Amino acid sequence: QVQLVESGGGLVQAGGSLRLSCAASRAFSSYIAGWFRQAPGKEREFVASISRSGGTTYYGDFVKGRFTISRDSAKNTVYLQMNSLKPEDTAVYYCAADSRYGYDSRRSRTYAYWGQGTQVTVSS
Repeated sequence: QVQLVESGGGLVQAGGSLRLSCAASRAFSSYIAGWFRQAPGKEREFVASISRSGGTTYYGDFVKGRFTISRDSAKNTVYLQMNSLKPEDTAVYYCAADSRYGYDSRRSRTYAYWGQGTQVTVSS
């Protein structure tokens, strides 16, 4: 098992940036990782995912080049750099991970391990 702890959320003005971090409790290189978000009254939404090597990434359609997912295996950490933030990006952001192969990293049901979430609020 692996425990995930997100950090880096907060309040930012529209157009600003935040970097979210997801720290794993153990060696993380054998896990795929993803970020999802959930706004009040809405379903959980795929944001980004990254392969074990970091060589393959996917993004939700709404990202449009504004966010970048990355990982540092030495630090057992996955990052989500968010730029040009908009009020509609306001949500709780969750980190997720899974060690299995052959599953779609863009689907929330793929992931067995989840962090507790970090709030991102973008003011207009």
